[in-house]
Amino acid sequence: MRGDRDFAYGAAAGFLGDLLLGDPRRGHPVAAFGRGAGAVERVLWRDHRGWGALHTAVCAGGAAGAAALASALVRRSRAGSLALTAAATWSVIGGTSLGREARVIGDALRDGDIGAARERLPHLCGRDPQALDADGIARAVVESVAENTSDAVVGALVWGAIGGVPGLVAFRAVNTLDAMVGHKSPRYRRYGWASARLDDVFGWPGARLTAALAVLAGDSPRGAARAWRADAPKHPSPNAGPVEASFAGALGVRLGGTLSYAGRVEHRPVLNTHGRPVGGGDIERAVRLSRRVGLLALGVSIAARAGLRAVGSRRKGLPS
Repeated sequence: MRGDRDFAYGAAAGFLGDLLLGDPRRGHPVAAFGRGAGAVERVLWRDHRGWGALHTAVCAGGAAGAAALASALVRRSRAGSLALTAAATWSVIGGTSLGREARVIGDALRDGDIGAARERLPHLCGRDPQALDADGIARAVVESVAENTSDAVVGALVWGAIGGVPGLVAFRAVNTLDAMVGHKSPRYRRYGWASARLDDVFGWPGARLTAALAVLAGDSPRGAARAWRADAPKHPSPNAGPVEASFAGALGVRLGGTLSYAGRVEHRPVLNTHGRPVGGGDIERAVRLSRRVGLLALGVSIAARAGLRAVGSRRKGLPS
């Protein structure tokens, strides 16, 4: 069907745009959404789950609704549909920027400049950099690359396959809201509950696909599968667990353990207990694995979109 080809070409073009250009340097739609969500929060914030759920519905629902309207407006134009899908895909995935940030820190560690690595780490994750030595920074980077491969690439492509442009936009809106209000600080413990739970739901299929593709694309398929099966359930996050465990096994390293966020220390289970400690050189290996997983996810999402549309057409009695 033409819609399947439009999605395939548009998603591939958007993915290529990210590979070549990274995130838009100015006027990033996700940044604009974040500013809008912040404005809504200033109006709605109450220390109450119901008000937080309303915030989530207004922001995520509004973004998905706007995307659905845009899709409807260009439906009769193949060029318009392709352009919208490409622009949406480029806007919501961030694999190239993720790799660039990780490599900047890896280069600093390779040069022995731990001060520069600590200074750059907050661009990638929320760890307390001053509490980390070189190996701790490397572990934080590899874990962030693993988790963001799902959040910034694979999950978006999965929801694009399910829902087209509205699916792409809805996933990124939910994921952004979780990053803004979904953490367990005193201000957001109740207000951000709905965003955090919705992100768990939206992230579930992408996390499992990311883990499966890491098994296929990593250096040790057997080790990745073993770590996923044995250690992912121990992780406090239902979605980060499979992703980080499979990456740990695929790379042959140990992830998890003690970490610190904003002065709060957490003791997480070790993932892939058979692996060795993470070193600075593993950052580049993690980035390359992330890139391979992203490319495979693009192919899977295009094939899944065509399959879903074919099933829907058969149920309606239409030619596929």
